[in-house]
Amino acid sequence: MEVNHINMQGDNCEPERPAHPGIFPTREAGKSDDQPAECSVDFPVSVVLPAGGTGERTGLQTPKQFCSFLGRPLISYTIQAFERVSWIQTIVVVVAKENVDLMTDIIQRFQHRKVRVVPGGSTRHRSICNGVLALGEEEEEEEERPAADRPKVVIIHDAVRPFVEEDFLYKIAMAAKEQGAAGAIRPLVSTVIATTSEGYLDHSLERAKYRASEMPQGFTYDVIYQAYQRVTYKKDLAAAESIIKETLSRSACVLTGGSARALALADALQKAVGALGMELDIIPDLMGENTRYLLKEWNFIQVSVNPCMSEVEALLTDLEAANRALLHPLVIIWVHLSASDELSVSGRVVEPAAIVDLASAAKLRNILLYGIQLHQSKDAERWERSVLKVAEITSALIREKSPALVGQLLRA
Repeated sequence: MEVNHINMQGDNCEPERPAHPGIFPTREAGKSDDQPAECSVDFPVSVVLPAGGTGERTGLQTPKQFCSFLGRPLISYTIQAFERVSWIQTIVVVVAKENVDLMTDIIQRFQHRKVRVVPGGSTRHRSICNGVLALGEEEEEEEERPAADRPKVVIIHDAVRPFVEEDFLYKIAMAAKEQGAAGAIRPLVSTVIATTSEGYLDHSLERAKYRASEMPQGFTYDVIYQAYQRVTYKKDLAAAESIIKETLSRSACVLTGGSARALALADALQKAVGALGMELDIIPDLMGENTRYLLKEWNFIQVSVNPCMSEVEALLTDLEAANRALLHPLVIIWVHLSASDELSVSGRVVEPAAIVDLASAAKLRNILLYGIQLHQSKDAERWERSVLKVAEITSALIREKSPALVGQLLRA
C-alpha cells in the first residue's frame, strides 16, 4: 500500500492523490528549509481526531473511519500514524456515542497506546470541542501532573486521513507554538467566483494568490481550550476567532529605514504601546537576519521622514515575494513623521490619493494599509501627547482591522 500518496476523501472508500499541502503562517510545505531528518520538539503535543461521522453523507452503511483496509479499520491506520511520532503524548479519538464500544475494541485489538476515546457531539465542530475539553479534564483529574507535561500545542486532524508525515506535523506544531494557530493549505484548483445580489458574476479570485485551508490544524493549548471552555456552542466559533485575533494583535515590527528621527519615534512608541499590552520589535530594514519578520510578523509599522511612499511599496514587494498564505489579514501602518518647518515647503505634503491607490491594491492581497501623519513638535509636552495618540491609534488599527479606515491618512 503506497501510504505516502493516499488521501481518503470523497463519497466512497477509494483513495485519491491529493495536492501537496502547505503551512501557514510560516511557509508552504514542499519548500526546503533544511529540516533535519529527525524532528525534535521540546514541548508536549496532543492530538484530537474527530471520528464521529455516521456515513450518511457518503451513503455508506459503515462510517468511513471504520471501513476495513487489509483487515484493519481506517481509523487504526490514522492512530498509528500519530503513535509513531515520539513527541506526541496523547491521542484523543472522538466518536459517536453508539460507536464508543466499537472504538474501544479497535484500540484493544490493535494494541494502540496513548489513546483515549471520547463521545462526540451533535456536529463535527461540537465533537472537536469535546475532544479538546477532554484534554482539560485530564489535567484536572491528574492534579499532581507536572505543568511541563501538559499540552503546549493541540493538533486536530481528520480521522479518515491516515497519511501525514512527521516533518509536516513538526512544522504545524512549531508554527502553532509561535503564532497561536497554524494549519495545512493547498493551492486552489477550482475557480472561485463572487456574485452580485442578482446572481450575476461579479469577479473571480486570482487563484495564485489564495490557498484552501485543510487539516491538520494546530493551536496552542491555551487558545483553543479557552475558546471552547468559556463560551456556549453558538458563540464558540466567534470566540475562537476573537482569541486568535487578539493573539496576533499583541506585537508589531517597526521599520525605521535607518533614520535617526524615525528611530527616536520608534523608541518612544515602543514605550507607549507597552502600556497598552503590545510589544514592538524595532529594526532598520528587512535585510539579512531581519527577513525572518516577513514570515513571522503580522503587523508592520513603517516610519518615514520622506512624504513619498517608496518604503511602503518596498515592504509590500517583500511581503509578496515571501509568498505567505494570508488566511488572516496583515496590517501595515505608514507613519509619516514631518518637522514643523516642512509644512510650508512645496511638494512636501502627502497626497491622500497616493495611499488610497496603494491600499486598494494591497487589500486584494489581504493586506490592510493605513496611514498616520505626525508633525514633530519642539515642545516636549506636546510631542509626548502626540506620540501617545499615535500609539493609541496604532493599537486600535491593529486590533480592530477596520476596513472603513483602509487607505485613510489619519493625523495625530
